[in-house]
Amino acid sequence: MLLDCWKSRLKHFFILSSAGKPIYTRHGDENLISGYIGVIQTIISFYHDVDDSLRGFTAGGVRFVIMTEGPLYLVAISRLGESDIQLRTQLEALYMQILSTLTLPTLTHLFSTRPSTDLRRPLHGTEPLLSALADTFTRGSPPTLLSALECLKIRKAQRHVVNNTLLKARSPNLLYGLIVAGGRLVSVVRPKRHSLHPSDLQLIFNMLFEAEGVKAGGGENWIPLCLPGFNKKGYLYMYVSFLSKRPKGEDAPDQLPNARAKEDEVAIVLISADKESFYELQKMRDDVIQQLEKNGSLETITSAVQKGRPSTTEIAPGTVLRHFLYKSRANVQFTMPAYDPHFSSPLARRKCALPSAYLPLSPKKSLSKTLNVTDEIHKIIIPLSRPPLKRPRQKRPPQSPTLHQARLYIVGVGDSAVRTLLRSGTQCEP
Repeated sequence: MLLDCWKSRLKHFFILSSAGKPIYTRHGDENLISGYIGVIQTIISFYHDVDDSLRGFTAGGVRFVIMTEGPLYLVAISRLGESDIQLRTQLEALYMQILSTLTLPTLTHLFSTRPSTDLRRPLHGTEPLLSALADTFTRGSPPTLLSALECLKIRKAQRHVVNNTLLKARSPNLLYGLIVAGGRLVSVVRPKRHSLHPSDLQLIFNMLFEAEGVKAGGGENWIPLCLPGFNKKGYLYMYVSFLSKRPKGEDAPDQLPNARAKEDEVAIVLISADKESFYELQKMRDDVIQQLEKNGSLETITSAVQKGRPSTTEIAPGTVLRHFLYKSRANVQFTMPAYDPHFSSPLARRKCALPSAYLPLSPKKSLSKTLNVTDEIHKIIIPLSRPPLKRPRQKRPPQSPTLHQARLYIVGVGDSAVRTLLRSGTQCEP
């Protein structure tokens, strides 16, 4: 019965060492998976012995994708029709989660001194983070699909007020300062020459909003972690404070109500390279909250979170679109409408995270006209890194970004309906 239940899962993730030692599996215990781990290790080793690399194969309608990272083998097994690129991106995220705990030099040293190292002991306590990340992929993850992040929709002027509040309260040892709400970015301050990688943000959001360990600490935490996109070789130190779970003695309640959804949670994240800067960042948190409450920004953020994403009909009245994903390649960010009412169930939302569900509007096709939804989208896109230097060009009148500059995925309509929408030049209300 247990084996049949395990086999019925639509998706599995395995992580093992090159010596065949199991490290992590999303479903099943060691006694159940040990035989399968041995088979996987034997197959991969066979290809390595002939100086080849096994990247993936299909068996019985199930897709197997394998990724080798140094002494680790990461395997994804899926029945959901995902592409190899998509599954490989998910495996890379799991590998980054391991690096965020150990760092690359530590991982390399462990296996160089002892190839048969059991990595489960150094990773003890991180299973909830890996499982939360794996479950996010199974449910469907637009940030992973697009390798981009989502920002909370507020007006440009309001976002400037939040940005200026962070900048004025900035402490000397601050590296990154973020305000996040329900897995969406509200504001960020950073060094001029250090961009914030979306994969690092995904790890932070997974820790804050998917795993329960951080929130169980009373709403305030001091966490050492490695951000592999920033530096795989060392640790940074992250101060986290949930605005709705402030420490005792403050006006906010001490604990979140059980019924409160994670989408409504707002947090301040302050990251430093100095492990002794806890009290400094705590004071900065207090100053930021005081100013946000004073200028009304905290209420603005809370209202925007509670309002949720707009529907497709709110963005483009009368549209036949059911859902879309819009990615700004220059900003490495995306936006999308609400899932309701067409994609209310978990199964329907999972389908929204599959590329096959969308009609991509590509410059290679004849759909090269601009789509006038950028008034709505530009309120959400915010710069996370310095734009690349470009040669000076002649000034042109302002216009919406073309499909060469962005990527739009639409679901629920046929090609003819998309062409009609593009010709109509539907304009969003500000």
